[in-house]
Amino acid sequence: MTDPDPDFARLKAALQAAPAPEAGARDAALAMAMAAFDQTAQSQDIRQGSRPGLRPTPDRPLRAGVMKGMKAMLATLNLKQILAATTSAAALAVGVFVMLPVGMDGALAPLAIPSAAVQPSAVAEAVPPSPAPKAAARGVTIEGTATMSVPDAMADATPNAWMRVEANVSAPVASAPHVANGLPEEDANLATTETTDAYANADANPSQITAETPVSTFSIDVDTASYAIIRSSLTRGQMPPPEAVRVEEMINYFPYDLPTPEDGAAPFRPTITVMQTPWNPGTRLVQIALQGRMPVVADRPALNLVFLIDTSGSMQDADKLPLLKQSLALMLGQLRPEDRVAIVAYAGSAGEVLAPTPASEAATILAALDRLDAGGSTAGAEGLALAYRIAEGMGGSGVSRILLATDGDFNVGISDPAELEAYVAAKRDRGVYLSVLGFGRGNLDDAVMQSLAQNGNGTAAYIDTLPEARKVLVDQLTGALFPIADDVKIQVEWNPAQVAEYRLIGYETRALAREDFNNDAVDAGEIAAGHQVTAIYEITAPGSDALLSDPLRYGAADATVAPDTMGPELGFLRLRYKAPGEQVSALIETPIVSGTPVTSEAGFAAAIAGMGQLLRGSVYLGDWGWDQAIDLGLAHRGDDPFGYRIEAVNLMRMAKALSD
Repeated sequence: MTDPDPDFARLKAALQAAPAPEAGARDAALAMAMAAFDQTAQSQDIRQGSRPGLRPTPDRPLRAGVMKGMKAMLATLNLKQILAATTSAAALAVGVFVMLPVGMDGALAPLAIPSAAVQPSAVAEAVPPSPAPKAAARGVTIEGTATMSVPDAMADATPNAWMRVEANVSAPVASAPHVANGLPEEDANLATTETTDAYANADANPSQITAETPVSTFSIDVDTASYAIIRSSLTRGQMPPPEAVRVEEMINYFPYDLPTPEDGAAPFRPTITVMQTPWNPGTRLVQIALQGRMPVVADRPALNLVFLIDTSGSMQDADKLPLLKQSLALMLGQLRPEDRVAIVAYAGSAGEVLAPTPASEAATILAALDRLDAGGSTAGAEGLALAYRIAEGMGGSGVSRILLATDGDFNVGISDPAELEAYVAAKRDRGVYLSVLGFGRGNLDDAVMQSLAQNGNGTAAYIDTLPEARKVLVDQLTGALFPIADDVKIQVEWNPAQVAEYRLIGYETRALAREDFNNDAVDAGEIAAGHQVTAIYEITAPGSDALLSDPLRYGAADATVAPDTMGPELGFLRLRYKAPGEQVSALIETPIVSGTPVTSEAGFAAAIAGMGQLLRGSVYLGDWGWDQAIDLGLAHRGDDPFGYRIEAVNLMRMAKALSD
């Protein structure tokens, strides 16, 4: 096919021939370009009714866009002049863009351009540093004032003191002009940073009719990544995407005061609480909380730990690899001399950074961490394979675990989720567990993190601050790394004489088939030493005005046991688990009855359940909103030595301001 434009054809042919530049062509082209640009800007000012020669200022920002000015400038050059200036193209481009440094307010900063060719060093010295981001750059402007006071008792106890304050952030929020990376909306396409965050979630559990589906079965979940991701979004002044909200991970982020197992009993103890539903007077909440046996540090086995660290180019941001290094350094102080640490890094290819080394040689381990730099693509599968080989080679009688630290970007090698799941599950069955720490935003693949952790008999956490690293890797280290019960499953059979409808709040990605409960080959979640798990059902009694479904015209509930022989039982709880390394599960059974005193622990868990549903836009809350969630959280704050609960209340206040 021939090109219909003869000038374009001649230009293409001339470029391929690479003619020698004419003497002085570069200086002439640059001078003509600058003159053309000045003429275009002057003409634009005249058309807008301003005096010739006026330059853009904050009161008169340039709105035409960089590309429009370049187009007008290049239109004044003919074909011969363009060909003569081909060797000056790089200098011409530098000259054009150096003349246009744009500030956060969209105005041009004054900059003198010498007549000689611009050198890179001159550009670096001439371009002023970018100003600090303003509130408007995040898309919201908070108007009004907020009164804040930090109690003395919280000043040293709160991990994120600036966020954990008794603040009344209830001012209205107004939209601000769209700004992307400091450029006005017209030029936002030149500097748009797209996010590729991906989250693992499913539609909220629907209400179930007990007569039709009396049994509910799911795997426990002790991950906490969702809450930290939500906090990261809200502290940036953004509502989290609904798909990032997993309510069970929000509830299980907080420590609760629960009774511990008795000596010689099962490794965890269930506690059941029945309370009035805060958002619906016609229903009740049934909370099932499991408390794992508290760890005895002196009795724990030795740990064979492999740090599998993502050092790809996407990890160069301050909240990724630099924070990762600081986080793992905090963890080293919690290890014992008999523990061993190895380090594997992957980016383009995987390599062993540190051979298995006793934890007592902290200086050697820290030096290896410090040498890590970000760069290259992400050969995640290759890194996993090497980490597993090293972990299996460490042997011994200790616990072997890989701690994968990444932003979740697995884009080279085995990237198919099913293949990754099968690979990790096979290694899990050989005694090597995998936990995942997520860092940073922008390309966070939460879905991959969840998949790897669930199939690796580990946990998934998201670390956005150093205090969060301390919580996960220092305060909860033993509980995060040493399992006491594998494949823990929960099954509830509801009594249709007492419960007409029910719904499980959260655990959408952990649902199991009824028959999976007794199948020991089906994988489920793990409970580690000291871990807690809470699940919440909302139940509706027969005849309640809150029933969502009409009664059946034909037939009635066919209960296996006559209602009058079941007494006050709302349902029956069954728990299955395996001792670590065992293949056959054990069974725990207990009836669900009302009458248990409601504590601040149950009340605060309900407040967080309400918060999560508000963030997801649940249809079950009616007109119950942020004000009620805040009041409920404050009323049941209870003992809060680390400030986690008041932080959650302040996040509710931020979400209210943003949603208003």
